[in-house]
Amino acid sequence: MQRVVRKLTKTFSHRQVLGFRSYCNESVAVDVGQPTPASHPQLLNDGEITPGISSEEYLLRRKKMLELLPEKSLAIIAAAPVKMMTDVVPYTFRQDADYLYITGCQQPGGVAVLGHDIGLCMFMPEPKPYDVIWQGQIAGVDAALDTFKADKAYPMRKLREILPDMIRRSSKLYHNVQTATAAYTELEAFKKLAYCNNVNDLSAYTHQLRWIKSPSELKLMKESASIACQALLLTMLHSKTYPDEGMLAAKVEYECKVRGAQRMGFNPVVGGGPNGSVIHYSRNDQKIKDGDLVLMDVGCELHGYDSDLTRTWPPCGTFSSAQEELYELILETNKHCVELCKPGASIRQIHNRSVEMLQKGLKEFGILKGFGSSSYHTLNPTSIGHYLGMDIHDCSMINFDRPLKPGNNY
Repeated sequence: MQRVVRKLTKTFSHRQVLGFRSYCNESVAVDVGQPTPASHPQLLNDGEITPGISSEEYLLRRKKMLELLPEKSLAIIAAAPVKMMTDVVPYTFRQDADYLYITGCQQPGGVAVLGHDIGLCMFMPEPKPYDVIWQGQIAGVDAALDTFKADKAYPMRKLREILPDMIRRSSKLYHNVQTATAAYTELEAFKKLAYCNNVNDLSAYTHQLRWIKSPSELKLMKESASIACQALLLTMLHSKTYPDEGMLAAKVEYECKVRGAQRMGFNPVVGGGPNGSVIHYSRNDQKIKDGDLVLMDVGCELHGYDSDLTRTWPPCGTFSSAQEELYELILETNKHCVELCKPGASIRQIHNRSVEMLQKGLKEFGILKGFGSSSYHTLNPTSIGHYLGMDIHDCSMINFDRPLKPGNNY
């Protein structure tokens, strides 16, 4: 009914909305602050809310979430906040994975509420003319109903008037702790439930849903991995002529983006020589010496889905005998662990097997003096892998002992 009333009363024209920029063609697609099938047909097919993910899939996600939520409970998910680089320069915005997973909205400023009686209700920011001139259009109430298929939608200024009643009708509350905002945490109704220990972290449920990917999600992740692989191969070829960490970081990012990636999944790790042993090395400011190896840990993000891969090679073109022996040990371990990636196995089991193989090989090389876990951990403090999806370290609430299922990615 809300959607019908809104359409009947919506009489403004593009000319009124655009003000002094009314020279735009009347047939131009309405800008909702992110790509839609009408505005970006090269990215989205009809019926998709975000590239590759249909409105039906978003509705199914909400249905599954409601099936997990206890009766008389309410879920509140706030959008990610805008983070500032300086007082007037924001960092590139990246949406919180849980908010994006449920709503499909890629923009800041909103709060989504999911409940058994209300379905999905979205509180949306209201763009001021000044903000539109400087930052462009953003999604509001109309987009919440038409684009994101919310059951109800209100402007953010109505949140303090409407949300407290929703909370008071609930016996338990779940919210996204990572993006919690004072817009709702300072409400008296919220504080009352929190005081009674009836406010919990929603990620226990969202991560359970996100852990198993749909065919559409798997397709996007394969495309993301393909882009990163192509970019890394071209960067490897580039490294002989330009053995410089910063140049290789720039090259791989360029190759990812020209193939359609929106951003890197994380700052590329490009470590030449001893820098390659720093797990999250990010300076990327050193020349790579002739004879040294370079390690690159990179990944890109395609329409909300990440890839992550690591490779090591000699930019000069050839391994030394010692380098080759170590490389072959790691490659053989990697191939064996890939074969273990089947339903029923766990990341913990696969990791433990990798430790056994690497410990044995390192001891044979004389690099590791004993089989103690502490000495090995000093050489390799990382795990064999982690879950992968909308976040690089995806679904952190799911432990590594859980048996893998079809649709898992790591």
